[in-house]
Amino acid sequence: MNQKLAFSLLLIAVGALFFLPFLGSVRLFDWDEINFAEAAREMTVLGDYGRVHINYQPFYEKPPLFFWLQAFWMNIFGVNEFTARLPNALCGIVTLVYLYHIGAKLYGHRFGLLWSLAYLGSVLPHLYFRSGIIDPVFNLFIFISLVNLIFAAWKRGELGTRLIVPRSEWTYLIIGGVALGLAILTKGPVALLVLGLTVLVYWLLGRLRWFLSVWQGLVFLMVASILPLLWVGLEVQQHGPEFISAFIAYSIRLLTTPDAGHGGFPGYHVIILLVGCFPASIFALRAFWPLFIERNFQREFRRWMLILFGVVLVLFTIVQSKIVHYSSLCYFPITYLAALTLTQIEERKIPFGNWMRAGLVAVGSIYMLATIAAPILAQRMDIVKQFADQDPFTQGNLNAPVNWTGWEVLPGIWLLGLLAVTIYWFRHRQVVQAAMVLFVGMAVFVTLTLWFFIGRIEGLSQATAMRFFEQAQGKDVYVKTYGYHSYGPFFYTRKPPVTNPKSYDEDWLLHGRIDKDVWFIRKSQETPTHLDSLPDVRKTGERNGFVFYLRKAK
Repeated sequence: MNQKLAFSLLLIAVGALFFLPFLGSVRLFDWDEINFAEAAREMTVLGDYGRVHINYQPFYEKPPLFFWLQAFWMNIFGVNEFTARLPNALCGIVTLVYLYHIGAKLYGHRFGLLWSLAYLGSVLPHLYFRSGIIDPVFNLFIFISLVNLIFAAWKRGELGTRLIVPRSEWTYLIIGGVALGLAILTKGPVALLVLGLTVLVYWLLGRLRWFLSVWQGLVFLMVASILPLLWVGLEVQQHGPEFISAFIAYSIRLLTTPDAGHGGFPGYHVIILLVGCFPASIFALRAFWPLFIERNFQREFRRWMLILFGVVLVLFTIVQSKIVHYSSLCYFPITYLAALTLTQIEERKIPFGNWMRAGLVAVGSIYMLATIAAPILAQRMDIVKQFADQDPFTQGNLNAPVNWTGWEVLPGIWLLGLLAVTIYWFRHRQVVQAAMVLFVGMAVFVTLTLWFFIGRIEGLSQATAMRFFEQAQGKDVYVKTYGYHSYGPFFYTRKPPVTNPKSYDEDWLLHGRIDKDVWFIRKSQETPTHLDSLPDVRKTGERNGFVFYLRKAK
């Protein structure tokens, strides 16, 4: 067995070990996870895989590819949390192997393994592979497209050796174009925007030197457009241009307004990437300064990664909606730069500086304090409630009966020991061993934290509402949130296809001549709502920040 195959099989096993177990052990989280899973569920219910629906109405915010992946597994293993998150878990395994292969091409097997493990062992990159959101699949397709575009340029300019780019430039262009098309079909033309801006900046910094011919660029774009245009053409033929206009309006809204209340300060994504990509982010910082890189193609790849990082960071700093995963494409250059720094430290080209040690301790302490303090404070919920928001909903959430055992401090203790050991090894120049133990140990830390905390977080935040929705499964009733939005009434009620269009009208559900009972749920608040004033709507209960009502059909 050759070395590349051996390492690939090892990474597949490691990825499966970390990403697959307990994937469905906690409910999906509102909004995104439930939203996307519901779109896939409705595909399976309606048997309509050409159009995306939510609440059995056309959903114009996303193309269908990710939902196809979820629906595929739902048809095999059933509709549940495991199948909703399985595409990303498998994407995580593929990503680890792909990064290893690209890294091995550029610098050798050890670098490829470091890059792969840096991705596995950084907090948010690891966490997203255990989620049901679109971005991991979307980002991988964009990255594959960019890498193949780079390889095509190297082949044309004879920059890379035959071992780096053995195929023809047209092969790389076609692979890159197909990957970009899949990215567009996953989340929309923002994939083309990000890739186009990255290429534009590289071109400008290269003094307007063309690294591909115009004909090659056109072929790349034509290949990228085939799959998206086939789907859009089918959509327009069957339903008219409504999807196109609605999707453009949605995209403009995201770019220009803090959509759905997702605002933030200009440095939002800088903080997210520094803390969220720990510990890779600490080492990546050094690679923004000059390094001792010998080969031209290695210097070029570093330049591409720096440009990709800058483009994504600047673009989503400008975008008014600030959501954590908007900058997640930066995880690829951050983990690459981290592996590059570690390789240079191992080769004694740069030192393991005091500031790196301080960065590991400072950011690591945030995670240690959070995971150690949370279960201790949970034992004194009266103190937590004094410092939390005093609105009835937050206070009600904190009353949820969540069992804290005290063992929840173990992830923080694990991280303390892990950082102590790895810093000791770095100081004694055992760089590769220290880095591999650090990243694998951080993957264990994330896993332990999920085991001990995610179910309890769900219990405090949304479990009461989701249990209410689950009680409606198999019952011939309408379920409606009042005063707030949630996708739970669709996915967790297993809502059947709508037979009465009037049920979409909230006023009809509140005042009309309804044909079956309506269950309402709202968040607790200090003042009575319109719902409380209706004579035929009866309050049936109140728990943990949520209030429940029933309006019976007459």
